[in-house]
Amino acid sequence: MNLSIFGLGYVGAVSCACFAKLGHQVWGVDINQHKIDLINSGKSPIVEKDLEEYIAEGVAKGKIEALKQVQQAVHASDVSIVCVGTPSQLNGNIDLSYIYKVCLQIGEALKDKSGFHSILIRSTVVPGTVKECTEIIANASGKQNLIDFAVGSNPEFLREGTAIYDFWNPPYTIIGTNSEKTETQIKELYKDIDAPIYTLKPEESEMIKYANNNFHAMKITFANEIGNICKALQVDGHKVMDIVAKDTKLNLSPYYLKPGFAFGGSCLPKDVRGLNYRAKLLDVKTPLLNSLLESNDYQVQRGLQMVFETGKRKVGVLGFAFKAGTDDMRESPMITLIETLIGKGYDLSLYDSNVLLSKLMGKNKDYIIGHIPHISRLLKESIQEVIDNSDVIVIGNKASEFKEVLPQISKDKIVIDLVRIDTERSSGENYQGICW
Repeated sequence: MNLSIFGLGYVGAVSCACFAKLGHQVWGVDINQHKIDLINSGKSPIVEKDLEEYIAEGVAKGKIEALKQVQQAVHASDVSIVCVGTPSQLNGNIDLSYIYKVCLQIGEALKDKSGFHSILIRSTVVPGTVKECTEIIANASGKQNLIDFAVGSNPEFLREGTAIYDFWNPPYTIIGTNSEKTETQIKELYKDIDAPIYTLKPEESEMIKYANNNFHAMKITFANEIGNICKALQVDGHKVMDIVAKDTKLNLSPYYLKPGFAFGGSCLPKDVRGLNYRAKLLDVKTPLLNSLLESNDYQVQRGLQMVFETGKRKVGVLGFAFKAGTDDMRESPMITLIETLIGKGYDLSLYDSNVLLSKLMGKNKDYIIGHIPHISRLLKESIQEVIDNSDVIVIGNKASEFKEVLPQISKDKIVIDLVRIDTERSSGENYQGICW
């Protein structure tokens, strides 16, 4: 395949070298003559293991050529890959001007180019950038999106120092596009890379790099805060975190990484408070750990706001134990939500089969009678009774019976789903998910 790669910095230079190694013909485009001269002489513009060897080989085989001429590169290629910088502005926003400038130039070059052309944004950009770039290219070229060209997102996952290795061994390849032609081209481009390929909407693809990098930053900060507490307690933080990382069932797994409602129960809130208090006694600052309960409380407020915004007063709640399959209501965020709505005068109907069983059989009876008698009095005997009495239905845990009844709820009632009881449903019409 013929490729034009815009921006010969870290991502661009590595991409040029590795795609040429795969046998593709690559034209690298940059405004910096020094970078162009280096690459054309078989040298690397950056220090990175094995990169110069790759570039030298690509140039020697005639697979890599660096140049300034945008039109020449676009006309010679089937796919343009944008790798220019997206630096931070003083206010923290990212500067997309280089991306937009390159897309404008590509659009102008496409005016008199025949055949379909794909443009891939490989730089890290905020969701919505592909859409903006599509409009820029359409206006500059006079061509039609999805017919004459398409813009897609193809984020990279390259670490400095191991970029060549990472190119050959990515966790996955992400294709963010609305074009079947572009999807086919990208799959062809990466067919020799042993990694799963996921095709997403452009906005989802654009968000993945931010989610990944912020997750990495959070993990580093978390390990540092745990390590600081460990040292103050004369405990080896590395040994502690080494064992934490060996748990691939819960700690390093998808189990807790699903957007939804706040956490609760008898363990997490108590242990977060306990560790933060101990850190305070040790004079160890833990801003990340300190933020956990505040962020958790915010998620409860988001759920409440969704109810408030309906403008309805009759609210039904399906499931309020802190998770399905239990009757444990200790620090359940759903109890907080319910009590707030009661305090604001909402007319509530509640159903949770496990809580109802506890009330009847006494398993958790003392807690129900002693702590939430006002909630106990609002319990209904069936899901249907809650639905019939309510204009808004809030789904509070993942009991399977709630998924079964979801399609039966009439369109004139609003469903607010805090747990994504049906993973195939997205917000729309009378259904609203808290994070989807």
